[in-house]
Amino acid sequence: MFEFQWLWALLALPLPLLVRWLFKPVKSSQGVALKVPFIEDFQQSGNSLALKSSKLLILFFAGLAWIALVIASARPIWIGDAVQLPVSGRDLMLAVDLSGSMQEQDFELNGRLVDRLVATKAVAGDFIQRRKGDRIGLILFGDRAYLQAPLTFDRKTVTTLLFESALGLAGEKTAIGDAIGLAVKRLRKENDQEHILILMTDGANTAGVVSPQEAASLAAQEGLKIYTVGIGSERGFAANVFGFNLPTQNTDLDERTLKAIAQITGGKYFRARDTQEFQQIYDELDKLEPVEKDVESWRPQTELFRWPLSLAVLFSLLALLIRRFAA
Repeated sequence: MFEFQWLWALLALPLPLLVRWLFKPVKSSQGVALKVPFIEDFQQSGNSLALKSSKLLILFFAGLAWIALVIASARPIWIGDAVQLPVSGRDLMLAVDLSGSMQEQDFELNGRLVDRLVATKAVAGDFIQRRKGDRIGLILFGDRAYLQAPLTFDRKTVTTLLFESALGLAGEKTAIGDAIGLAVKRLRKENDQEHILILMTDGANTAGVVSPQEAASLAAQEGLKIYTVGIGSERGFAANVFGFNLPTQNTDLDERTLKAIAQITGGKYFRARDTQEFQQIYDELDKLEPVEKDVESWRPQTELFRWPLSLAVLFSLLALLIRRFAA
């Protein structure tokens, strides 16, 4: 089906005629020239006829250019047939920790040592791509929590936004309570029976205005189920002055709080010590029962303004060329 998005723009079609009618052409102030009866006078009739024809052509192409330009400004679109979306009904919000401690390199990925954020991106990115039919949202948190992507079926965009996140982008500390509070605020507007937040962090709550326990209680009241993921192994690695990575004891992770959050909201706590455990966590989350929803449909739209706009440019160039060579 073909339609114009801004149909009112077509009202501009008679604008050149209106301008012509309101503003009369300026009369020439030059006096009548003295004509000398030479042989060239007999050639004036032919030249005037050619000049008149070129003016008509210029006017014709200029008119076509104006019509094409107005049509392009009305935003013509082609609306395709309705396509049913595969909706499973799961609304998943991911909350990813970007605090400074996520730079700890204690994960192995493809045979090389990487930091926790890189490992999180690799595994979570694959998890997002498998969520066909689910709506996915993304929250990034550090000193504060920020909504990076609202709930959407556009898995590619959410994955891109996740991969573009960087360490310290939201601050160096960890506001777990604020991340939960933001998720509650965004999911409260939805009418589904169950919502899920997957909270991934490697530390303890060290910032924010809401404590994790208070935020978890509020989430439980709103029907938000939280699955917490503790990232990092018990033994980290630190580089010494000679460049070698030496094992160190990692005690930053507040597992007690993460377990409490999951218990209060009816979720579950997972521990990701390596990429294999990380993958197993997402495999477990794949088994979550979806909420039944009505089938949604979507009609693809194709913008067509480029074609009349290209014609407007072409007709304008033709009018300029005729004017140039007819002069």
